[in-house]
Amino acid sequence: MRSSFISGVLLLFVSLSVLGQEVFTNPVRDGADPWVFEKDGEYYYCASHGGGITVSKSTKLTDQGEMVQVWKSPESGWNSANIWAPEIHHIDGRWFIYYTGGSKPGSPFIHQRSGVLRSTTDDAFGSYEDMGMLYTGDNIQDPHSVVWAIDLTPWHHRGQWYAIWSGWEENRDTDKTEQHLYIAEMSNPYTISSNRVKLTSPVEAWETGGPLDLIEGPQMLERNGKTFIIYSTRESWLKEYRLGQLILRDGSDPLLPESWEKKGPVFMGTNEVLGAGHCSFAKSPDGTEDWILYHSKKTEQPGWDRDIRLQPFTWYPDGSPNFGTPLPAGVAIPVPSGE
Repeated sequence: MRSSFISGVLLLFVSLSVLGQEVFTNPVRDGADPWVFEKDGEYYYCASHGGGITVSKSTKLTDQGEMVQVWKSPESGWNSANIWAPEIHHIDGRWFIYYTGGSKPGSPFIHQRSGVLRSTTDDAFGSYEDMGMLYTGDNIQDPHSVVWAIDLTPWHHRGQWYAIWSGWEENRDTDKTEQHLYIAEMSNPYTISSNRVKLTSPVEAWETGGPLDLIEGPQMLERNGKTFIIYSTRESWLKEYRLGQLILRDGSDPLLPESWEKKGPVFMGTNEVLGAGHCSFAKSPDGTEDWILYHSKKTEQPGWDRDIRLQPFTWYPDGSPNFGTPLPAGVAIPVPSGE
C-alpha cells in the first residue's frame, strides 16, 4: 500500500509539471464574472460578495489574493440589492468601480441599473464615494427615464470616454426580456452625457435558440490599433453560454452600429467545460502573453453555480483574438510567463 501511495504522489507530481515549468490547473477558484485590472506590475481583482463589493491585489493571475470589502450597499435605494459584476479601473489617479444594483432583492430582476463608485484617494482599498446611477436611457433631459442596464464598462477612445453595457429597449415587469448592447458618450468617467445608441442585438443563429435571447458582459480588447468588444451571449444559467465579438472598422465612428462587424461564436464550452462566458483579459507579468479569465458552469443543471478559469490565448494573422477551446479541469497549464 505504501508503494501505491508513493506511486500516486509521483504521478500527481508529474501531472503538475511540464518540462520543469511551474503549472496550474483549472478551475482556479469558485465564483463568477471575473474581473482583473493590471497596474504597476500588480493585478487588481473585483467581485460582488455579501451585499457589497470586494477588491484584492496580487502579483499573480493564478491567485487573486485576499479579498477585502471596500463598499457595502445601502439599506435602501436603487442600489441596495442584487449587486452584480463589478469591475475596477484606475483613471487619472483615482479608482473607479462600475457595478450593477437593484432596488429590490431577488427575482424578477427588473430593477437593475448601473452605477459607479470613485475612490477618495489613490488607494484601491480606501474609502469610495458613491457617484450615483449612470444614465442609460433615451432622454437624457429626464433623469427618471433611465432604462434597465447591467455589465457597464468604460472605454477611452481618441480622447473621448464611452460607456458600453447590456440593456433592455424599455423597462418591463418581467426579466424574460431580450437584451442588447448599447453605447453612449461620457463627459468624464462617472457621467454619461448622451442618449444611448443600440450597437447590436442577438439575431445570429449562434446567439439565439434558447428560452431568452440576450447579449451581456461586454469587455474591451485592443491590440495594434484594432478594437474589439468581446461579449457573452445565450443564457448565463445554461451550458450554451458563449462569447461573441464585435470589431470596430478602421477609422469608424464607434457610435454608429454599422461601424462594428460581428463574428461568433469566438469561444464556447465543450462537453467538459460548460457555459464558458463573461470574461476579462490580462497580460502575463512579463507582458509577453495574453490571458483570458472567464467563468463556467459546474453542472448541466440550469443555475448560477459557477467557477473561474484562466488560460492563454493567441492572435490570428488578421489581428483578431484566437481564444481556442476551453481547457478541461486537471489539464496542466504553464503559469503565466514571469509569474
